[in-house]
Formats: sequence, structure tokens, C-alpha cells
Amino acid sequence: MAEWHLRSKRSPTGSIIRRGRKKRRRDKGTEFLQTKVDERKAKAKKSRGGFVKIKILSENKAIVSDPKTKKITPSKILSVQENPANPHYVRRNILTKGAVIKTEAGIARVTSRPGQHGVIQAVLLEKTK
Repeated sequence: MAEWHLRSKRSPTGSIIRRGRKKRRRDKGTEFLQTKVDERKAKAKKSRGGFVKIKILSENKAIVSDPKTKKITPSKILSVQENPANPHYVRRNILTKGAVIKTEAGIARVTSRPGQHGVIQAVLLEKTK
């Protein structure tokens, strides 16, 4: 038997559940920008409270930190190895938080959100010899 995923329009007593309020402008989200591995392209987007978010459209460098030596180095991104958000993002070289990337320093996992933070930070998992 299939599960019903939407909330019922009626309460357990049988009365109709009315909507608490209408949608507000603050409830609106933003579109997902697919950050690719290429020359750096970014755009600034105004956000709530007068703040500005830098959204990366494409980037070819990452700030890689090594947890063993406690050193941080900028490194060139070669390709995307694995992406838990979507397996199809690997062949399209799309970067999201949690993506495993191959860099000149070695294999690293992206810890920042490229579409929100304006920078790609990663933690080294395995060093290249």
C-alpha cells in the first residue's frame, strides 16, 4: 500500500484545517546555481537585510586545508571525483558542499557552499605522492 505524503485537509475530528497565513516574500528561496570547474566567474546577489551574497558560477581554485599538518594552501581543481548530492554532477563537474574533488594537493572534500559563500574551501582526504 502506498503512503500518502501530503498533510490531510481535515483534522482527526473531521473539521477542515484552514491555512494559517499566505506566502510571504521572505519565504521565497533562490534558484540553484550549478558551480562548474572552469575559470572564475561570480555574481553578487542582494539578500535579505541589505547583505550581499557572492554566488560562484565557475571556479578552478580551492583553498585546501590539511588536517595533519594544519596548513592551508590554494590549489587548482582538476575534476570532481564524487558528489553525494547527485551522481550526475560528477560527469558534469558540478561543485556542491560535500563533493569530493581532485586537486593538485590531492583528493579533498568541499566544506563550503559555493553558491552561497563565494569561495571554495576543502579539507584534504588523501595527499598525492
